[in-house]
Amino acid sequence: MAVYFEDVNIGQEMPKLVKGPIQKLQHVIYAGASGDFNPLHTDDDFARMVGMKDGVITHGMFIMGIIGQAITDWVPKKDLKKFGVRFMGMTKPGNTITVTGNVVDKIEDGNIIVCEVQAADESGDIKATGRFTAKFPNRDK
Repeated sequence: MAVYFEDVNIGQEMPKLVKGPIQKLQHVIYAGASGDFNPLHTDDDFARMVGMKDGVITHGMFIMGIIGQAITDWVPKKDLKKFGVRFMGMTKPGNTITVTGNVVDKIEDGNIIVCEVQAADESGDIKATGRFTAKFPNRDK
């Protein structure tokens, strides 16, 4: 269902996306898809050796991908103009990631909305924050 510029308001929340719990197998699949085979993400012994007492950590770009999915579940990919994140914390296997966001600006010239997003785990620990801009269609066009 299309979302129109006229229907979006500053402060409005975007639809929430919940993913997880994240499995170690997803780390390996993501490594293969991305080409990032850093053993910090796939080998518990290596991860512990370099100081990660609980073992492997999830690829940051995997979390960014979840945030991207949350955005494109709401905004068609063709209308997404800019998207960036800042990583804030490590994600581990077993974490469930919830992506939330809200509209912080609405620019009439060009039908652009600006939205801030965040990804947090089940404890509320923020893993990434970000911002995107998107163009929304007018209802009458």
